[in-house]
Amino acid sequence: MENLLISACLLGVLCRYDGKSKPLPEAEKLMEKYNLIPVCAEIMGGLSTPRDPAEIIGEKVITKNGKDVTEEYIRGAKEVLRLGKMFGCKKALLKERSPSCGTGTIHNGKFDGGMVPGFGKTAELLLENKIEVFGESKIDELMK
Repeated sequence: MENLLISACLLGVLCRYDGKSKPLPEAEKLMEKYNLIPVCAEIMGGLSTPRDPAEIIGEKVITKNGKDVTEEYIRGAKEVLRLGKMFGCKKALLKERSPSCGTGTIHNGKFDGGMVPGFGKTAELLLENKIEVFGESKIDELMK
């Protein structure tokens, strides 16, 4: 069975910025096809749960209160990549719109709910290292 990196919040782990999760109903079906490797780049980068919401502004990740947390996001992305390589992962299923895991669309950096094209820091690093990333809305593609 192939190993799959997956955002821990999608498996029900209470690790999102708001202390909540976004569990996927299809998680059990995923386990029939993949060995799931849960990751949370924010926690792996040293951030707490809950934490201030953050968005990408330019090349930096900034919290709603103006704190630069880019270093923590990069550290977490590198740890996720390290685990992905250790487990031979070729794919990752990540939480959409996140400044870490966003795949194709992320928050616009204005903290107003708006979106822009882009990738989170972890998604970007995984892609650069030939690990294919999918947002949770693309789970059907993983199940083929």
